[in-house]
Amino acid sequence: MIDFAYAADAAAQPNIFVKFAPLVLILVVFYFLIMRPQQKKFKAHQAMIAELKRGDKVLLSSGFKGTINKVGEQFFTVEIARNVEVEVERNAIASKVE
Repeated sequence: MIDFAYAADAAAQPNIFVKFAPLVLILVVFYFLIMRPQQKKFKAHQAMIAELKRGDKVLLSSGFKGTINKVGEQFFTVEIARNVEVEVERNAIASKVE
């Protein structure tokens, strides 16, 4: 009779995969709705920065609009007004203005 009680208790417990299925589902949805689009956006931004050259008009993350005068390894020199040049880091470029 005791063996029967243990067997009934074991049958009542759900499978380990059933316990973790909601967590796995949440992680998969999180990846496809948040992580993957952010990675695509980051790669597109890096490609845009790599293609910039002298004379391109850009919008800085601070809100200034200017023209690239010098392209360096890690920094750009951007003219934001006549005879006003600032040196900005590559990641400070928000977008290219057409």
